Amino acid sequence: MVEIKWERYPLVAESTQARLWLQIQSDLGLAANTVEAYGRGLEDYILFCKISRLVPETATKEHIAAYVRYLTKRPNSRGVNVISMDSGVGLANATMQLRITVLRLFYDHLIEEGVRENNPVGRGRYTPGKGFGGHRDRSLIPRYKKLPWIPTNEQWQAIIEAAKEELLRNKLMLAMSYDAALRREELCALTTSDIDPAFRLISIRAETTKNRQERIIPYSVATGGLYSNYLGYRRQLSKERGGLFLSESKRNQGQPISISTWSKVVERIAKQACVHQFTTHTFRHLCLTDLARAGWDLHEIAKFAGHRSMETTQIYIHLSGRDLAQKLETTMSSVHAWRIAMMTEILK
Repeated sequence: MVEIKWERYPLVAESTQARLWLQIQSDLGLAANTVEAYGRGLEDYILFCKISRLVPETATKEHIAAYVRYLTKRPNSRGVNVISMDSGVGLANATMQLRITVLRLFYDHLIEEGVRENNPVGRGRYTPGKGFGGHRDRSLIPRYKKLPWIPTNEQWQAIIEAAKEELLRNKLMLAMSYDAALRREELCALTTSDIDPAFRLISIRAETTKNRQERIIPYSVATGGLYSNYLGYRRQLSKERGGLFLSESKRNQGQPISISTWSKVVERIAKQACVHQFTTHTFRHLCLTDLARAGWDLHEIAKFAGHRSMETTQIYIHLSGRDLAQKLETTMSSVHAWRIAMMTEILK
């Protein structure tokens, strides 16, 4: 169970039903990040209601529409130069989708508690006879699917150069992140007992994963060398078994590294390399894409990544424009050569 930090969501804490709903999500065993995202989303909505002098429990579709408009008009932290779906105003599309999902679930809760009879957010529904397989009515906010960003070879080289100046711990974390396509939560939660150096395997425990599915992933020989060196250094910080990656700060020395600390490390590397799109999740995107480039089957990649849905895997797996251009050039060259050969036969 996740311990909710109510000081982050004061308005949710003050509301009986909002507090009850968020507590239920925590008690049901949702991931800490999910509970936090739900808390932030509900806090934002209650603040909007407070500013607009609305009572959340009695909101109508008109009020929900006003909130959607508010989300699309509020200042964007990325600045005015952001293009398209994040065009300088309004939250990112994925963030808005999450906010609407939070409201839908919250109002489902109010219906179950007998506070109201209907859900003002509603759901998309299929209309029979409209297109193959039925047509889904338009949702409150159009859903955009962006391909994950991966660095070019030059950008990756810059990242590696910047990482050379990092602590041994950080180098090992970078290596394992890529080798096993780890999410940052999975990486920071690794313990010494999760690593099998004899067979170079990492056990990703179910309770640390996004979808609660355990998996075992191999890591490379080079990473194995880093791991051996790091173990000797780790003993200087702590001789106790437990968290694999330990903090070296004076305040938390010997304690497992936090997700925020790891994020700051990657931000520092990105800034040093002048590759600002680089994040903790880039390793996962790049690893899965490289597996696709290497000819792995989609189902194999999904199992490696710990995905339940093939659709999720397809979103992660993509080939860059350069890959497609090279493939097209190679294909067209072979086709062209074949046609020339055929023409030669004809003209003899």
